[in-house]
Amino acid sequence: MRHQFELRVYYEDTDLAGIVYYANYLKFIERARTEFIRELGIDQIALKQDEGIVFAVRRVEADYLTPAKFDDQLTVQTSPDAVTGARVVLRQDIQRGGVTVFSAIVTLVALGETGQPARMPAKIRLLLQ
Repeated sequence: MRHQFELRVYYEDTDLAGIVYYANYLKFIERARTEFIRELGIDQIALKQDEGIVFAVRRVEADYLTPAKFDDQLTVQTSPDAVTGARVVLRQDIQRGGVTVFSAIVTLVALGETGQPARMPAKIRLLLQ
């Protein structure tokens, strides 16, 4: 399963050199993850209200391969690598014209109301696999 999210680089996303500021890649992949989860049919607000579970980023391993620039059209590809009871590992690549400019492995954990790791409901795990 691979999800695609399209975006354009705006002036506000760039630094003085006109290239995407490094922290903004994390924003881009966050938006893509949110849309990926939404398109799977997972309502994160309902998950919090009904199950007391939220997702949090536990780890990001990022590779900045080549700079993206103002007005570039980018595609964020998101695909699950592993799903366990309380954790999801996603691969997220940002491409421009089929060339990968940024790549990340993101580990999400499910947290309960106390902030401790919590098991995801089985239906959520199945959707993420």
